[in-house]
Amino acid sequence: MKHHTGPVRSFVLLAGFALVSFPAAAQQSCDDLASTKIPNVTITSAKDMSPNWEIPATSGMFATPRGQKVPVPFCRVEAFSAPTSDSHIGFEVWLPKAAIWNGKFLAVGNPGFVGGIARGALAGIVQNGFATASTDTGHTDDGYDWANGHPEKLVDWGHRAVHETAMAAKQLIQSYYGKPVQYSYWNSCHNGGNQGLNEAQRYPEDFNGVIAGDPAYYVSRLQAGSLYIGWVSLKDGVKATGYIPPSKYPVINKAALDACDGKDGLVDGIIEDPSRCGFDPKSIQCPGSTDSPSCLTTAQVETARKIYTGARFNDGTLLYSGFEPGSELGWATMAAGPDPLSINASYFANMVFENPKWDFRTFDVDRDTRLAEARTGKATDAFNPDLKPFKKNGGKLIIYQSWNETIVPPRTIIDYYKNVEKAMGGPAQTQDFARLFMAAGHSGCPGFSNAEDFNTLKAVEQWVEKGVAPDKIILTHREQVKFGEQGKALRTRPVCAYPKVAKYNGSGDPNDAANFSCTTPSE
Repeated sequence: MKHHTGPVRSFVLLAGFALVSFPAAAQQSCDDLASTKIPNVTITSAKDMSPNWEIPATSGMFATPRGQKVPVPFCRVEAFSAPTSDSHIGFEVWLPKAAIWNGKFLAVGNPGFVGGIARGALAGIVQNGFATASTDTGHTDDGYDWANGHPEKLVDWGHRAVHETAMAAKQLIQSYYGKPVQYSYWNSCHNGGNQGLNEAQRYPEDFNGVIAGDPAYYVSRLQAGSLYIGWVSLKDGVKATGYIPPSKYPVINKAALDACDGKDGLVDGIIEDPSRCGFDPKSIQCPGSTDSPSCLTTAQVETARKIYTGARFNDGTLLYSGFEPGSELGWATMAAGPDPLSINASYFANMVFENPKWDFRTFDVDRDTRLAEARTGKATDAFNPDLKPFKKNGGKLIIYQSWNETIVPPRTIIDYYKNVEKAMGGPAQTQDFARLFMAAGHSGCPGFSNAEDFNTLKAVEQWVEKGVAPDKIILTHREQVKFGEQGKALRTRPVCAYPKVAKYNGSGDPNDAANFSCTTPSE
């Protein structure tokens, strides 16, 4: 789960959404909301915020830069929920004035294991007419030891905080506007995707539409599978014969593209379906015992193979998928070192072993993964494929996954979706309420800098409100720039509902999505 991604990517900028005016007067004033009675909830403040109110600057994972303002007036409710004696779930609900409220509720998720209110994301949502809410998931520190000896806090983080917040937000919406919310939506990425799937599985009546992006849905196994990649790359140090220096990532990437890029009928720097690639890094093995910047040693070939294959239990069963051909330029976060990604190592040190001095070099894939599942899985994991209650309630689910993702390796989500198909009775009984979109050539959480680049929210709104199921969602590919910035648009491509993939029609601008069709891979 990437610390700096998650929910903000999917909803900070919701440009282009029309604001719908509803004439009904408020049932209660903003100030009066402070006396609203909600089970488990204490409201600490309810105040009208003037136009261009400046959000207090904060640091940390949910850092709000100095000078960020909310251009529209809104009612800000601050509260906390205490469903257990060891719970303190902080949350805020922001309510736009009735004149601009669009009748909908859009909730904000959380990245990684951190706690905090995503006020920057709330600002982008409320100004576009949505009522919105964010929770700190039950803790406010950025570390990992908050769950040690506090199992209820782990449950709060895993799923309960979002549910408590959603329930309270809906009641406050009812009180403030004098009528219930028409449609409730969840749209988030990485751990926010896991939160969305937990909602669909555990609380099927909370949201009408759920968008789960690059979902870190199987937390206990994801952390083990991700640590495995760091472990195989770094356990013997960066001077070991099997260590692959970042300078060789472009070499491997070029070889993978040379082997697989053209299989979709167009050489464009994108592998449309990496699962059909079959690239073997042995093809660029250095001759003999030589080591050159343009090839891999025998030991480096084996490391690369393990990175592609992913972790397995002792009986050979796949624990979690590895990275895909085409993703090599993003391997540094997990594999460059000198230490593994902190979120993976810290999860095991603090949440599994409750020992901050735990050494990742002692990691045993089979043993430690099973221990992680036993200690945290029940509270955090969202792999239940039985979505019948969610479907029965009329819910619609969009799952998307970026093929070049290296924080949440992508292929495992296909296995989950296939399990959903089995549980629901087949593809037809699944696609009428849940669809998977595999984004080729993207490295994670598309739509972060500009929601219009991959407008999943519009897609789920059309599905929920008008019954129009999305067969494809257009993705704008942009040049790589600094995190949080928006690079130049390079091309647009359709991301097709699984199992279909985008195929060039053979004529027209190959950088224009209009010249592609969604076809089954065999076509």
